[in-house]
Amino acid sequence: MGLYRDEGVVLRTHKLGEADRIIVLLTEGRGKVRAVAKGVRKTKSRFGGRLEPASNVSLQLYEGRELDTITQAETIDHYRAIHEDLGRLADAMALLEAVDQVSQEREVDTRLYRMLTGALRTLAERRSPLLVAGFYWKLLALEGMAPLLDECLRCGRPADEVALVGIDVAEGGAVCQSCRSAGAKVAPMSEPALELIRRILGGDLVGALAEPAGPDTSQVADLATVTLEAHLERRLRSVRLLPQ
Repeated sequence: MGLYRDEGVVLRTHKLGEADRIIVLLTEGRGKVRAVAKGVRKTKSRFGGRLEPASNVSLQLYEGRELDTITQAETIDHYRAIHEDLGRLADAMALLEAVDQVSQEREVDTRLYRMLTGALRTLAERRSPLLVAGFYWKLLALEGMAPLLDECLRCGRPADEVALVGIDVAEGGAVCQSCRSAGAKVAPMSEPALELIRRILGGDLVGALAEPAGPDTSQVADLATVTLEAHLERRLRSVRLLPQ
């Protein structure tokens, strides 16, 4: 045990005693870390305002047995536009909750850290109807849970031979009309909505984020939440608070 430096994104905080807070962070070098920030609730705290959720910070910490202790904190990016806009802040909370649920303490995941900081930078620049959904789909892919979208999950016929009309969330793939009628629960999806998911997972996330809000983006967003919740086996509270 000893001092170390890292950078991270604040996922959430909660009170500890009369003046301290526990800060939960996704760090670049150590994965998810729970740390105590002593005295940050006092008016004269040196770095209390730097440790708000959805802030990217450079830290010095002292490693402890259960909780580390934050001894220094400097802001890398406060994402001011996020904290000044209710809609963007709600989007950010939906991203942070998902990452908090997926990440494991002390398990390094540099790709997840870079995904999160990239999503927050994009959100600070502009709000997109598919930003949260796009992040969820990419997160599912990172977890090895991306749906099969180029052929029917059940009969195996490719998308260029048969119309795919929905996604079986439990099985993780698209189904055609004939197989949809077989009885299992399938979330209906339009072809444009399926194509949006293909673009997100296939490398055209920037283009997908430029799509205007509409029925197709709503289908993509709703299904992203349902699919991620099925993977996590729990409900995501923040995503249901998103302003439209």
